[in-house]
Amino acid sequence: MYVNQKPKLWLRLDGLVLFIATIVLFASQHQRWWLYPVLLFLPDIFMLGYIKDTKVGAFFYNLGHSYLLPTIVVLAGWQSRGPLIIAVGGIWQGHIGWDRLLGYGLKYDSHFRHTHLGLIGKKAQDSLVLGK
Repeated sequence: MYVNQKPKLWLRLDGLVLFIATIVLFASQHQRWWLYPVLLFLPDIFMLGYIKDTKVGAFFYNLGHSYLLPTIVVLAGWQSRGPLIIAVGGIWQGHIGWDRLLGYGLKYDSHFRHTHLGLIGKKAQDSLVLGK
């Protein structure tokens, strides 16, 4: 069963908070502002795993859309005192926040549309059960 009703709204609000926080983080690194929108959708490259199949696709999508890798990038930038590295990791986290805000969650192996936040697409409101 998917997350729905109030918990889903809270998770989407979390996405908004993360997205805003990453804009603040980015601003603190004094990088050129054009960099944020240019790199914002770069993490979607992790969708290329779907060329193989849904199981591989879900693995790579979730790898690129969980907090683990971008947090490692931010911490590496902090450790090396690299503001550009921090900014890039923050933009990556911002992408995740943006996706969560819009209802794009982590993927199940069964189908690209099946996420932990519910179904993506036209009939998403009609079904709460995987496979429908």
